[in-house]
Amino acid sequence: MHTQLLETIKGRRSIGKVKDEPVPREVVESLIEAAVWAPNHHRTEPWRFVVMTGEGRRTLGRAYAAMAAPALAELSGQDRADRVSREEAKALRAPVVIAAVSSPAADHPRAVLWEERAAAHAAVQNLLLAAHGTGLGAVWRTGDGLGHPEMVKAFELGAQEEIVGFIYIGYPDMTPNPGQRVAGTDKTRWIEQ
Repeated sequence: MHTQLLETIKGRRSIGKVKDEPVPREVVESLIEAAVWAPNHHRTEPWRFVVMTGEGRRTLGRAYAAMAAPALAELSGQDRADRVSREEAKALRAPVVIAAVSSPAADHPRAVLWEERAAAHAAVQNLLLAAHGTGLGAVWRTGDGLGHPEMVKAFELGAQEEIVGFIYIGYPDMTPNPGQRVAGTDKTRWIEQ
């Protein structure tokens, strides 16, 4: 295996703390270009991306706040306003936030939903590796809220579309801990005859 590629794969870490400096549009576009070269069954290319920068990140922030609204109903006044503000601020943790969407090929007779979703996940991994390779920090955030009706509405998801994560991207403002993994040989069973 090419040593540089292996080092890039091994060196990538989730970087949750980034500087509040803009990332040039052409750099973000190059990350998405890397993403779309992910493997996918039957060449369906089952993904799309919503890039949020500047005030555009407030689309996500408003969705976070709307999701939290039922839990905040019992609060009043400044307490409620503070909690809403904290929910909205989640979208402002990085200068670029990308919603990665699994967008299955509805008209392809051999497309299988779980394969389409897996391809979208592979696209996210390509994007994360490309970000790391260009010196950017990134973290892939997921959770139960991805399929919440407020997210569906905010990102105008189609019938079978799903958000597979939000990728927060910026210039690193932290040094990650070294990675550790169980050796691949310890996770492998060979069947040879």
